[in-house]
Amino acid sequence: MYEYQQINVAIVVRGPRFPVVRRYRRFCVRYARHGNKLSPYFLVELIPPLRILVSMKACLRLLFIVTFMLSLPSVFAQSSRHKKYVIIGYVGGYHGLYDSTMVHPERLTHINYAFVVIRNNRAYLEHEKTDTMNFRNLLKLKKINPKLKVLISIGGWGGSKYFSDAVFTDTARRGFAASAVAIVKKYGLDGIDIDWEYPNDIGAGNIYRPEDKHNYTLMFRQLRLDLDTLQQQTGRSLSLTAAVGGFSRFITLTEMGDVAKYLDYVSLMTYDLADDTLHMVLHHTNLYASRSYKTLCSADFAVKDFEAAGVPADKLVVGVAFYGHTFVAVDSAKTILGARTSPIHINRPGGGGYTFIKDSLINRKGFKYYRDEDAKAPYLYNDSLRQFVTFDDEWSVKNKCKYVKSNHLGGVMFWEYATDKKEYLLKEIDKDLAY
Repeated sequence: MYEYQQINVAIVVRGPRFPVVRRYRRFCVRYARHGNKLSPYFLVELIPPLRILVSMKACLRLLFIVTFMLSLPSVFAQSSRHKKYVIIGYVGGYHGLYDSTMVHPERLTHINYAFVVIRNNRAYLEHEKTDTMNFRNLLKLKKINPKLKVLISIGGWGGSKYFSDAVFTDTARRGFAASAVAIVKKYGLDGIDIDWEYPNDIGAGNIYRPEDKHNYTLMFRQLRLDLDTLQQQTGRSLSLTAAVGGFSRFITLTEMGDVAKYLDYVSLMTYDLADDTLHMVLHHTNLYASRSYKTLCSADFAVKDFEAAGVPADKLVVGVAFYGHTFVAVDSAKTILGARTSPIHINRPGGGGYTFIKDSLINRKGFKYYRDEDAKAPYLYNDSLRQFVTFDDEWSVKNKCKYVKSNHLGGVMFWEYATDKKEYLLKEIDKDLAY
């Protein structure tokens, strides 16, 4: 003998001897996909309740399934939301076969694959075998985050030598742009990032000429035209971005107001700001200027300079360093910032990635942690070694993200993913630039 209970429900799901009223389920799911929130009484108000008899066992099953259905709005709403700010991470293909399993794509909007080089005035995959495999593995990350964009980054500090030749004439520019877009097309990528360090500047031994200033603009115009053509053919949105020097002089080397018209984002390399030629102990990735020394290098200065040059605020992306720089002071001093540096060059300890700095150096091995509150920049100092370490940490990243929000900027960019394998800083960025 079965015990029965009479209930009113708005959705009938599959159960013993009861059919599926599919149209009600379809309506619920369709309504949920638009991000609307359903209350337990919403559908009862919307459609006439259906009176059915179910056993107590079926009733409990029904209650469970209806509860699940009512949770669908939040699930669909979450999957349809997107980050308001971009988080652009550089992945170093020069490492060889890249371990893409350490990349968490849900924390990113863009991956810039570094680097594609220039050979014979064409974009060229120097390590095609591993590059191809890396592309394939990085694109698989879209299964986790379908909105993720994977771009090739052309150039870099050591790969900018031939930019000037590659874009010197109309014919050269068309050939260069076509070769870059061909890589995007062949591998199903999402766009191109240009990291020319720097136009009309010797950089790391570049060929350079005064014409670079205008040719830099014309290069982006041609790239945008070719990407638009491919976009029309494929129906996919393709991005064009640039990594630019985070210092005032870069403005004089380019026509950034015109360049910005062709770009989705302009990533400010607001790191490596500690110029060795000054022979001073300096921050390398400070948000604001320090009162301890006088230079015009900071993220804040860069943002203001690029805005004044005509780059819209919402296209500007602030750079974050996932690594540190280290200096040795000539003499031990109470005020280490601004002190004279020794010609001795040190890579470690201190010049490694942030995971190493956090796990092995901060308040360890004689390295004491300090904060420059004016510059919003942390540093370490080992008095016995006279060694200074400058880097970004969670505190400085939090301040950079706050700055991005308050100034209505595009987001943040960081170099480079593998230097903070535990993702201390990326987790902070993701938290601070939440939806």
